[in-house]
Amino acid sequence: MALSWNEIKDRALKFSIEWAEESKERAEKDSFWNDFFNVFGISRRRVATFEEPVKKLSGNQGFIDLFWKGTLLVEHKSKGKSLDKAFEQATDYFPGLKEHELPKYILVSDFDKIKLFDLDEGTEHEFLVSELYNNVKLFGFIAGYQKRIFQEEDPVNIKAAELMGKLHDQLEAFGYEGHHLEVYLVRLLFILFADDTSIFEKDIFKEFLYQKTNEDGSDLGALMAQFFQVLNTPKEKRFKNLDEHLNQFPYVNGKLFEETLPIASFNSKMRGILFEACALDWGKISPAIFGSLFQSVMNPEERRNLGAHYTSEKNIFKLIKPLFLDELRAEFEKVKSNSKKLKEFHYKLSKLKFLDPACGSGNFLIITYRELRLLEIEVLRELFKKGEQVLDVSSILWLDVDQFYGIEYDEFAAKIAEVAMWLIDHQMNMLVSEEFGQYFARLPLKKAAKILHADALEVDWNELVPKDQLSYIIGNPPFIGSNIMKKEQRNQIVKLFENKSGGGTLDYVVGWYILASKYILNTNIKAAFVSTNSIVQGEQTSLLWGLLQKKYGIVIHFAHRTFKWNNEAKGNAAVYCVIVGFANYNTSNKVIFDYEDIKGDAQILKVKNINAYLVDSENILIGKNRKPICDAPYIIKGNYYAKSKGLIVEEKDLPFLLENEPKAKQWIKKLIGASEFINSKKRYCLWLIDCPPNELRSMPFVMERINQVRLDRLKSTDKGMQHLTPTQFRETNNPDRCLVIPVVSSENRKYIPMGFIDKDTISTNSNLIMPNAEMYHFGMLMSEIHMAWVKYTCGRLKSDFRYSKDLVYNNYPWPKEISEKNKKKVEEKAQKVLDVRAEFPESSLADLYHQLSMPPKLAKAHQALDKAVDLCYRPQAFINESTRVEFLFDLYNQYTAPLLTEKKTKKKK
Repeated sequence: MALSWNEIKDRALKFSIEWAEESKERAEKDSFWNDFFNVFGISRRRVATFEEPVKKLSGNQGFIDLFWKGTLLVEHKSKGKSLDKAFEQATDYFPGLKEHELPKYILVSDFDKIKLFDLDEGTEHEFLVSELYNNVKLFGFIAGYQKRIFQEEDPVNIKAAELMGKLHDQLEAFGYEGHHLEVYLVRLLFILFADDTSIFEKDIFKEFLYQKTNEDGSDLGALMAQFFQVLNTPKEKRFKNLDEHLNQFPYVNGKLFEETLPIASFNSKMRGILFEACALDWGKISPAIFGSLFQSVMNPEERRNLGAHYTSEKNIFKLIKPLFLDELRAEFEKVKSNSKKLKEFHYKLSKLKFLDPACGSGNFLIITYRELRLLEIEVLRELFKKGEQVLDVSSILWLDVDQFYGIEYDEFAAKIAEVAMWLIDHQMNMLVSEEFGQYFARLPLKKAAKILHADALEVDWNELVPKDQLSYIIGNPPFIGSNIMKKEQRNQIVKLFENKSGGGTLDYVVGWYILASKYILNTNIKAAFVSTNSIVQGEQTSLLWGLLQKKYGIVIHFAHRTFKWNNEAKGNAAVYCVIVGFANYNTSNKVIFDYEDIKGDAQILKVKNINAYLVDSENILIGKNRKPICDAPYIIKGNYYAKSKGLIVEEKDLPFLLENEPKAKQWIKKLIGASEFINSKKRYCLWLIDCPPNELRSMPFVMERINQVRLDRLKSTDKGMQHLTPTQFRETNNPDRCLVIPVVSSENRKYIPMGFIDKDTISTNSNLIMPNAEMYHFGMLMSEIHMAWVKYTCGRLKSDFRYSKDLVYNNYPWPKEISEKNKKKVEEKAQKVLDVRAEFPESSLADLYHQLSMPPKLAKAHQALDKAVDLCYRPQAFINESTRVEFLFDLYNQYTAPLLTEKKTKKKK
């Protein structure tokens, strides 16, 4: 596994110091580059050779200082020599290299400076060797990482949406609403697009508005109604005396203008908005925006998040590139020099079929079609280079919109998807026209994407497109968590989950995973969905993937680990997501996209396997356990205190209570939930378990509070709650000493802050507690290796950690055997962590463990503890999080495999 960037930076700093004084080219060159590769955790011998012989352009024999075929060429010089000349010398070797050997990078150095040339991107970076640690990410390709950057949309999309929102409001204010308003707006969108993209002659709609309508807009509604009718009528069937300004417009077909709409009422302001819209360059509009336009302009609340409901192109590429686009482009590069194979590849493209079973307004289908058409243009360009003579461009354009299928619950969104596919088709046809000098447009419209208006979880996908014809399934099904699903939706998921236990806890997106897995059984279809990260974390993981892997043989081919899914729009919506690409067959080409920053770009890592937790490890599934899988202390929930308001004493109320009821002091304890514990908030409770009845009755203010608890509980629908003693919480756990584990903690903390409390402090059920915990237990759970386990197995509240007893703690594999020496070392380092914390009495745990304000001294104490805990597992410390997680999954398997075997044996008996 690759080293973390922090580990690489540390190694780079040591490298810079060690090589600060070297200057001769030959004396230590080889050692320099061996050490350089070691910075990234790679043995140079595995990938590259020194003094590779090669013929130069001149015909003379040359020797490449260091050569990694197909990736990197290094030229090394003595200190002070020109690096630009070194680059020129490096390129002199190119004629003697085979096509597949040509490097993507050239790296030159003189011991003092380093210069990297990225030949694919055409960029160069120069810096001192002493600054290597600040530039290590440039060399991600050495460490097994590769940076992937996706471009954002043109901002004109958002401007267009805002204008349509204004027009929507004006029409609605005059009583034009509902279905008719929606259809009207989509027609206007098509017309505005057509006016700028040669569907119509350039700007003839704008001229029509200017010449044929009054400035006050009073006649605009009637003229638009007539205009719609004209667009729906073939030229030969139009009235002979039709106004020439109307007759110049083409017949569109496609049923977009078929329905007769009520005549709208316009005014001068609305006419002005239309002219403002005409002034935009709609040729720059992505048809993918149409869904956003529809969904955002119809609802003023949604309009605040304009663009929140459409998927940005940047995020669509995260799915379609690893699923099929990268592979197709690689195949194109391989065959483009062979005309026969190139034509076969072109034919293959024309036979690919795509299904988005939650297509919305068609964003995934639109962008996919666009990218395939762009690839088709490159194919045709190569064929023309080879002398292929084509008289009619239309005869060689084989890709069309009828290769695309969608299922959408919302009827109007489905219609938009169909229309938007025509628009992107026209955009691509215009590119073809520019490329080959032949105007080509598919009018009137004949073929269409087949978008089924239906509930995807209730229909047979085979009826839309037989699975023996389909190539790929794509999309981002609805982000609806199990806790906010409607009853009907939950029933759907439970049914699809075959009414098995746990089905009611699954998110709505699970339905698409199950149906897709069932659909692709015994096929070569590949699928990929965007999902909330809950399906690869916590309880849902074993439930969902247990079914998918065991019943349908699903194998994960690629995955994007958690990242922030958002759009470049005002007030954009953001969800923490993953992307999972899968199929019914195995592959050796598996890739994980890892996000060091969930809001940033991905680093690519090739792996041997991807399990349900998106880890390079065996296909292990972790379910709930009521007790630890190994010899570890039990933990329990803190005290459940619902319907106990009278027993709770807020900090501001404490002085009043003590002033009026001084005898209550001995019965008051501190009360901490996760928030109070982490943020050092003060809260109290009346702990009356041992209070004698006569003393209780002598405290009228306390009795009043107890009566309030009694009345609140009597109103509860929980029968058990009604019968609880009003002087106490539902649970009464108050050990002499215990370890507190907050259930919810911010993902921005490297560690979940834990700590000890005594019997004078009561923990609520927003914490888990370990009664009579030892310093060793605290040290183990406050370690980096335990946090690695937490990250990959716990559920999440948004992106925050949600620690659980049965899923996280009880499944955590503690060290199998530990020496007394190692145990004492953990206790010593754990105590040091507590000692350092105590040096900051005014700082809360939130302050101490914030990623920006954590004291260096505390960070150092934790590093020492992490190393001590690592050594309890194996003789050498782990190099990064990935190696820790892989080790833990293997150890978990060792602990649980005998149990599974035993269960199977008992079942047979």
